[in-house]
Amino acid sequence: MSKRRAIPATRTPPARVKRGIGSVVLRRFDPSRDTYEQLTTMLHRAFARLGMMGLNCTCVDQDTAVTRQRAQAGECFVVAHDGKVIGTMTLVARDRESACEHYRRHDVATIRQLAVDPSWQNRGIGQSLLAFAEHWAATRGCAELALDTPYPAEHLVTFYRKQGFRLVDVVRFAGKVYDSAILSKAPVVARTLAAWTHRVALPSARFVRFAA
Repeated sequence: MSKRRAIPATRTPPARVKRGIGSVVLRRFDPSRDTYEQLTTMLHRAFARLGMMGLNCTCVDQDTAVTRQRAQAGECFVVAHDGKVIGTMTLVARDRESACEHYRRHDVATIRQLAVDPSWQNRGIGQSLLAFAEHWAATRGCAELALDTPYPAEHLVTFYRKQGFRLVDVVRFAGKVYDSAILSKAPVVARTLAAWTHRVALPSARFVRFAA
């Protein structure tokens, strides 16, 4: 007579397991649970290094009203961990009023206020934001996805180039003490928006997933 094998206890589905830092979710900014004050504070932290370099980026010291105005100029997304905003970007389909000629093109989408909290940098979150931005732009029929970053911030220019962006222009925006590198690339659709999921190099997180 064979022995019956013990049946292991039911395990929690992998998507719900929290290990270490738990799950990190990319979703739209939600005024019912997110605040522009929180977003502004995170932006200040993320841009502090550029401020110390003497670069007067808007995000270095902008107030909450400016954060709100810039976020509402397009579609604002946040990266959240346990309800806390640790990253953000705003996507704009077209900017007819921009001082940058490339941004005024009808088929160019732009990324604004892209930032990741310093304590969460170098974990792949920035790459995930860019990957989603590409999908967002491509599904709207845009031929190019563009952004700007201070030209003197070589580490940022190098990062974006490694993500496939190319330098298309150099612009001195009004009020700035530095030139901005305008970087652009052709967006690629890798998967449908509804099913968009992108794993990132977080040591303990399960994944970054998009939530509608």
